[in-house]
Parts: sequence; C-alpha cells; structure tokens
Amino acid sequence: MNKDLTAYKNVWVIAEQRHGILMPVVIELLGEGRKLADEIGCELGAIVLGDDVKGLAEEMVRFGADKVYLADHPLLKNFTTDGYTKVIIDAINEFKPEVCLIGATHIGRDLAPRLASKLDTGLTADCTKLSIDPEDKKLMQTRPAFGGNLMATIVCPDNRPQMSTVRPGVMDKAHEDPNHKGEIINLKVDLAEDDIRTKVMDIVQTKKDLVSLTDAEFIISGGLGIKEAKGFELLKQLADRLEGVIGASRAAVDAGWIDHSHQVGQTGTTVKPKVYIACGISGAIQHLAGMQTSDIIIAINTNESAPIFDVADYGIVGDVYDVVPKLIDLLNDDAKLTDLFEKNRVFIEK
Repeated sequence: MNKDLTAYKNVWVIAEQRHGILMPVVIELLGEGRKLADEIGCELGAIVLGDDVKGLAEEMVRFGADKVYLADHPLLKNFTTDGYTKVIIDAINEFKPEVCLIGATHIGRDLAPRLASKLDTGLTADCTKLSIDPEDKKLMQTRPAFGGNLMATIVCPDNRPQMSTVRPGVMDKAHEDPNHKGEIINLKVDLAEDDIRTKVMDIVQTKKDLVSLTDAEFIISGGLGIKEAKGFELLKQLADRLEGVIGASRAAVDAGWIDHSHQVGQTGTTVKPKVYIACGISGAIQHLAGMQTSDIIIAINTNESAPIFDVADYGIVGDVYDVVPKLIDLLNDDAKLTDLFEKNRVFIEK
C-alpha cells in the first residue's frame, strides 16, 4: 500500500540514553536536526524512552526540541530491541515524522534497521553530512563509500520517514538555551513483558566502555610511527597533562599495540575534539575521514611529505620520542597549546 507522503511532517531525533543520561550524540543530532527543520520549515521533535526520564525530555527542550515525545515505563529502563522498536513504531505511525535521525552507536545500529524494516522505508547508515534539497525539500544523506574513497549522497524519494544514522562526533552540538520553550507529550506505552523476547539480567561496564573518544576535548593518537606498543605509554603522559584521551590509527590497532576501542577513522570512531594530536600517523584517507573536522590538528611525523600535514593546522617534522617529551616538559596548567607552539617556534604552520 502506497503511503500518503504529505501526511508526514517534522524532523525527529530518536534519543539514546543510558542509565538516565543522554548520550552526547543526541545533542549533536538536535543541533543538526534544528538546521534541517529550519530549512524545511517544520518543527524539531525528539522521542526518548526509559524509566523516570522526564528530566531528559526537559533537557532536550533546552537544547532546541520543539516537542519531546516521552515514553516512560519500567519495561523501558534498559534498552531491548523488541521493546524500544514497538514503542517507537507506535509513535511514528501516530505522529508521522518526515525525517528520523539516530546516532550510529551500538544501540543505534541495532535499532535503526529494525525500525526501517518495520516501517517499510529506507535507511542510510553512518552519515557524515545531511542537507535539504532546496527544490523538493528531500533529505540528502551523505556517507563514505568504497572504503572512504568516495562520498555517496542518497535520497529516499518514495517512502517515509526518511531515516539516517549519524556518526557521533561529526555534527556540531546544539547550544543549550534555558529560555527555549517546548512541549512534552506523554506517550501511552502499550508494552507487555511478552513483547520482549530478551531479558537484561545485568549490565557490566568494561574497560572498553570507559574510552570516550567522542566526548574528549584533547585526543593524542598514535600510529605506526611510534614503533611499538610502549609508545602509547609516552602518549598517555601527554594525554594526562591535557586531561585528554588516547586514540590510535587502524595500523596501530592491527599491530596489536592497543585495543580497537581507541581506533579513530573510517572503521573506528569519528571524532571532533578541540585539539587532535597525530603522533607518527601518516594520514591515510580512512583515518582522515574520522578526525579531519577537529578544531585544531597538530601532526608530528618524521616524513615531511606525509599526507597528515595536508590537513594539519600545525605540523612538526620530528621524531615522536624527541618532540612529545619536550611538550610534556613545557606544558603547565595555564598554558594554551597553540600559544605554547608559537612561543617555542617548534612548528611549521600551513
């Protein structure tokens, strides 16, 4: 049966929360959703599921949502594919959003395909750019293709809603406005235990879960140029001074020097920190795709022709084991990293 596409309106963000805390990607989606909604000329909505999570609905209003659809129920305390799918499908069928945005997290990548299948609509995964066609107002969804060597723009002309998962760390975050007014709509949750085929017995947080590349303001990443796993111990000293975290190239991960949870790039995590320091990373296109939107990029490499210097704001031609200890010695609590580089004239600026 063909859908009446004119019945679908507004942009929705499907919000992910864990333990009563919104995931950072939700704030990014609200920022991007606001832009899309303004271009289309419609409202920005969001839907959040959980148990006793009204405070999260209020938080999303402050971050720009015009309407927040709240599904509050004990069976929604922990994510289950069956439970969340049923409740969200019921809400989409009732309110008919034109666009649905979901974070490309572990949960989002599980949930989004199930929703798209149930709704008989398309889904573009791992988007890095979203825009609106000025002529027909369709959503243009751009994602890397062929291993990151090409960018493909995809449209969904014949079905609704238009659905995208968006990589965390790619979009600009929405700004909080305590004066922004919005409406919270309490959904009637039609959900029973028999609707959920799996039961969450316990949640165990592993060390991998503690690596938060998408939240970090400073990321110090290592590649094959650090020569051995022990090189990350040196980078960790710099990261600790900056209150940052450790990242890595795929080559360093494949070498077994560090866990995959630290990997930045096309097949790892996409990041957008204030400062990204690439140590011994040549700059393969797959890695650049995951970090090139960082506010400031600093590259340290012995090869002055390395591609990483093409995207770097500051480049240091030198050995990581010579440069990083000097940076650690020079850093103090009040120093700004860029000021430090300028004062000591140790960089090559583009």
